[in-house]
Amino acid sequence: MLSSRIEHPVKFSEVDSLRVVWHGHYVRYFEDGREAFGKEHQLGYLDMYKHGLAVPLVDLQVNYKRILEYGDSAVIETTLILSPAAKLIFEYTIRSAMHGHIVCTGRSVQVFMNPHTKELQLTVPEFFEAWKKERNLS
Repeated sequence: MLSSRIEHPVKFSEVDSLRVVWHGHYVRYFEDGREAFGKEHQLGYLDMYKHGLAVPLVDLQVNYKRILEYGDSAVIETTLILSPAAKLIFEYTIRSAMHGHIVCTGRSVQVFMNPHTKELQLTVPEFFEAWKKERNLS
């Protein structure tokens, strides 16, 4: 399995009056993780568009474990989970850079879709099969 790791300093605009990261920002942290994964492994949104596809989210799970506060950083680890189906599954672990403990975990599922017709691709796209083969993942 492939993964990517980035660090995101918690911004003042991301916290509530208790200096705790507002729960909705974790979804954006997941998105930041997916973008970093795509950039690192050549599987980004623009790579999908080059092949005539979009990859909308169809499922998202967020599991909050501990708080993350202003002055800390979120260390976001994003891992691709392989599936025989025509979809992308990512799992996330977010840790406190300051303390090292896990603050949030999650999972997302995206499907391949033609952005013009809005039709789902029910088979794994050829470019994705080739991408997996290049990385010895198939």
